[in-house]
Amino acid sequence: MELKDIKAIIDLMKKNSITEFELEEKDSKLRLKRGLNGVSPANQNEEPVQIAPMPVVVPSLLPAVTTTPTTMPTTANSAESDIKSPMIGTFYRSPSPESAAYVEIGTEVNSDTVVCIIEAMKVMNEIKAEAKGVITQILVENGKPVEFGQPMFKIRPA
Repeated sequence: MELKDIKAIIDLMKKNSITEFELEEKDSKLRLKRGLNGVSPANQNEEPVQIAPMPVVVPSLLPAVTTTPTTMPTTANSAESDIKSPMIGTFYRSPSPESAAYVEIGTEVNSDTVVCIIEAMKVMNEIKAEAKGVITQILVENGKPVEFGQPMFKIRPA
């Protein structure tokens, strides 16, 4: 199953107020659960979804360069929002060690812009901004683990 199929299932879950979804195929299993600790997200602004990726063998695309979190020199802006991790895994700023980072401070993004990769169970998951704006901070070091819901970037709406 591809990431676009999982995202389509997530959209259907949101539209139909489904809190859990499980799919088993030959040698793989997919389980999606909305909300935190099984609590329905009905009163929350955002609807977090936990994704348990299927085990798939993918050649390693791990960047070797480690960078430190950086920030854009701006004053604190309450209008900024976070791009949060949708899963537990390892954060990577570029698709391969030879490639440039997906985004830098000051990069304008839209909802379909890939901002990073999170590796979970040997699956490289492209993470999109899901908002339109300008990246003002990068909060996670390249190659470091991230938790579900952990802020990875700060974005100023455009």
